[in-house]
Amino acid sequence: MSEDLIRALPIWRGSIFIEPLKGGLSNESWLVKDRVGRHVVRLGKDYPFHHVFREREIMTARAAAQAGFAPEVRYSEPGVIVTAYLGAKTYGAEDVRANIKRIARIMRSFHEEMPRHVSGAGFMFWPFHVIRDYARTLEAANSRMTRALPSYLALAEELEAAQTALPIVFGHNDLLPANFLDDGKRLWLIDFEYAGFSTAMFDLAGVASNASMTAAESEMLLAAYFGSAPSAEIRRSHAAMQCASLLREAMWSMVSELHLDAPGVDYVAYTDENLSRLDAALDAYHSAYGKS
Repeated sequence: MSEDLIRALPIWRGSIFIEPLKGGLSNESWLVKDRVGRHVVRLGKDYPFHHVFREREIMTARAAAQAGFAPEVRYSEPGVIVTAYLGAKTYGAEDVRANIKRIARIMRSFHEEMPRHVSGAGFMFWPFHVIRDYARTLEAANSRMTRALPSYLALAEELEAAQTALPIVFGHNDLLPANFLDDGKRLWLIDFEYAGFSTAMFDLAGVASNASMTAAESEMLLAAYFGSAPSAEIRRSHAAMQCASLLREAMWSMVSELHLDAPGVDYVAYTDENLSRLDAALDAYHSAYGKS
């Protein structure tokens, strides 16, 4: 069915060759070659339970391309976006850790430049609101994780209280390693379904936790982003937000268990993986800063 939908798009020139691209826990991506070149087709529905709306994602992808952070958007319609294929390397965790200063530079530029290009009603991404809203969704559905929700909400309150005030920026808010591409000359960003006005600390924490950075690597990331050695307040805020990032990802997966069925994705296993990583991050955080 997806291939039929792709073949029917009015953008193609001549016959086309289609193959699936790996990756993605909630969307489909396909590589399409026609007479004029190669393109990436991304298919996805609105997911209100994840606060994902494709119209906003498409607007952000176009703005990011205009600002020079993302591939050109060649076509879009509801649930479909076609972008240029860069032929670039998709990062893994080890690539992020090996390019910390480059990562910090593109993050800082994205945060500062994107507000000049996005349009329409502003969308706010606050991870602690997302966690609380996920808890409501899980409780209403009588999720298998319902009994754990009070402890997750109490933890979110603790981690939110540890945040230090920072200027509002336009964040990507889903900085998994695979959302960085490297063409050998520069870095690119892709996948903007969670992008919105936020705190830089969530992107900084997400990059660090998703790439399994050490404390020293996290320190390097913060110094490169802020331009100087981080203060004690910034260090604590970052450590707390790494825990919050993992809690949000685990609860994202819990909600996905109820609503999504992507081929080859085991959401229960992904939930358990992120809860295990959260336990380790919390141990480190509480060892350094104590429990509130």
